[in-house]
Amino acid sequence: MATAAREQTEGSDGAALLLIDDLAVSYATRTGDVPAVTGVSLKIAQGESLGLVGESGCGKTTVAMAIMRYFGHNGRIVRGRIRFAAEDIAVDGGAWIQGRRGGIAMVYQDPMSTLNPALTVGEQLAEVPVYVAGIDWYAARRRATEMLRAVRLPDVERVLAAYPHQLSGGQQQRVVIAMALLAEPALLVLDEPTTSLDVTVEAGVVELIAELRRRFGTTLLYISHNLGLIAHVCDRVAVMYAGEIVEDGRVGDVFARPRHPYTAGLLRCIPHPTATRAERPLRPIPGTVAMPQDRLPGCGFAPRCAHRVAGLCDVAPVPMAALPREAGRHVRCLRWQEWSEMTRPSDVAASEAEESEEIMLAVESLDKFYPIEERGVLARLRGKRRVVKANQDLTFRIRRKQTLAIVGESGCGKSTFAKVLMGLEDATEGKVHLGDIDLAHLPVQRRNERTIARLQMIFQNPFDTLNPSHSVGAQISRVIRKFGVERDPAKVEERMHRLLDIVKLPREFAKRRPRQLSGGQKQRVGIARAFAGDPKIVIADEPVSALDVSVQAAVTELLMDIQREHRTTLLFISHDLSVVRYLADRIVVMYLGQIMEKGTTEQIFSPPYHPYTEALLSAVPIADANVTKRKIVLTGELPSPSNPPKGCPFSTRCPYVIKGLCDVKAPPLREFQPRHVIACHLEKQTLLAMQPVITVTPSAEAVPAGSMQAGNGAGRQEAGAGSA
Repeated sequence: MATAAREQTEGSDGAALLLIDDLAVSYATRTGDVPAVTGVSLKIAQGESLGLVGESGCGKTTVAMAIMRYFGHNGRIVRGRIRFAAEDIAVDGGAWIQGRRGGIAMVYQDPMSTLNPALTVGEQLAEVPVYVAGIDWYAARRRATEMLRAVRLPDVERVLAAYPHQLSGGQQQRVVIAMALLAEPALLVLDEPTTSLDVTVEAGVVELIAELRRRFGTTLLYISHNLGLIAHVCDRVAVMYAGEIVEDGRVGDVFARPRHPYTAGLLRCIPHPTATRAERPLRPIPGTVAMPQDRLPGCGFAPRCAHRVAGLCDVAPVPMAALPREAGRHVRCLRWQEWSEMTRPSDVAASEAEESEEIMLAVESLDKFYPIEERGVLARLRGKRRVVKANQDLTFRIRRKQTLAIVGESGCGKSTFAKVLMGLEDATEGKVHLGDIDLAHLPVQRRNERTIARLQMIFQNPFDTLNPSHSVGAQISRVIRKFGVERDPAKVEERMHRLLDIVKLPREFAKRRPRQLSGGQKQRVGIARAFAGDPKIVIADEPVSALDVSVQAAVTELLMDIQREHRTTLLFISHDLSVVRYLADRIVVMYLGQIMEKGTTEQIFSPPYHPYTEALLSAVPIADANVTKRKIVLTGELPSPSNPPKGCPFSTRCPYVIKGLCDVKAPPLREFQPRHVIACHLEKQTLLAMQPVITVTPSAEAVPAGSMQAGNGAGRQEAGAGSA
């Protein structure tokens, strides 16, 4: 096996900066060694960018930790070698880290876990060149200042003096990237660096990484489950499953013509931003990644593969094989020449939601303001109390059996509206009609059981919303009894079991505690609990953003199936426009508490656009070689809701801003089609002349190798109006 692995890593052009050969990593536990990685071989040439993709639990982060030698007390390399710059990584991890200095640096998923909350940003950044280069503190401070400018952070002196909690998520991540680059690394390892960021901030960080790569010549190992980002950032991609690489090659080739069923399955799980759910339904991968100690002989993917052959795929380990006539392509599949499924839509089209004229929820001129507590002489002189305008003049309607999506960046007021709707906050002004009941000023404590049952919520984080002390069955059954759906214990249990069937969980899971479930399984329990009271409206607040693409696809399809069966109205809150395109019938685009655009899904995804909608669409990562996007990267941070711009709230970041108008006067509402409204000062003719942000070319060929440079991957980008 090691010989084949060496051929794989040494078969491509270019001197290897990092060479991983037949790497196996295990963790010692009380029940024995757990094999996290079983035989990974990779080669990254100087100046190259390699993406490592796969579901959670497949071993991606373990590979990164092996490179960094950050195993903890119970991890060890069982087999194989890692060579960096022609130097073997020492068996003694401490000696390697001490001698490595600035050779390799890593950017982690959560910037707050990297930054010290007790030190200022300037102190933390200056520590790096002091340690790596041995320079004095003042010179290190100057380098830190220059690097913050290089990562395009505004008001550098303020950032240097700030503590991490005083910065936004995007600013924190840029600080962490600056910290890594201050070590002057030859190799930069990025482990899901944009997962927790808004789509527009994510686009800015990805563009920044590509620019810094060009500027500093840094080699990248980019770990992610987001195939669209990998398509934009990386030259080559390695797909990982069950502790081993199952396919690798140039990004355009792999995404256009996947040769392993797992790669094709991942691509089928991604909503396409140019297709509806009827045109291109999602097809989740059945099952889940097996725990390392439960893996069976043979192909690791065989238990979930529709093309497995008993007696062939489940007998012995499958070797990695080079593909003939496809330079640099390798696949770990015995039947790669026989199976013919590609990343194309299913023959079975999903049924579209029925149209209904019945208004389930009517929001009229809704305001939600939070007073700012001020003390002292200045507050008394000012006289008028300052407020944070979290929601301002929201007006829209949701019809029966319809899915309405509210999209926008963090801080735009989406979740605040959900809190008002659920009775957790009182509205300042306006009305929210659920039938003949006004919910705007009716807190949850004053709502009767029938009203509460009609409105239920699915939360973003299932880990924090399930009671760890109660079983799954008890938590679902409690909702059934509480809202009077059933009282008889036998009927309550039967309904609980039916709900588990609906969310495709085994009935024996009723006896399990939340800690015994995966993230996707917990989210399914959250969905079952939300529908247990037979609600009329379900509010889903980012219900799939924290899930792997395969689990995300399954949960998305599940939501649609349950909605059709129960004839439920769905209010879907998200910043992921690909999922929104797939799920929603109508979309409301919010920015800084106000509605910028509203209309049907087709109207929102086609010109004319509000400039903010245009930027959101440009930020959608797409793993498709046949898609071209206009590149529009927003500059600057979201303004503070406590000090919003005087005119249009988007005027400080808008590429079309008209000075003296947009920054002074509130924008008018321009109607283009029935119920399609854009709040903008631009003339109708200007908005109508906008070109599509996302276009599909008819070619089915892979992207040529020469175009696989940073910032120009499988999802190609073209400069457009407002590009940075």
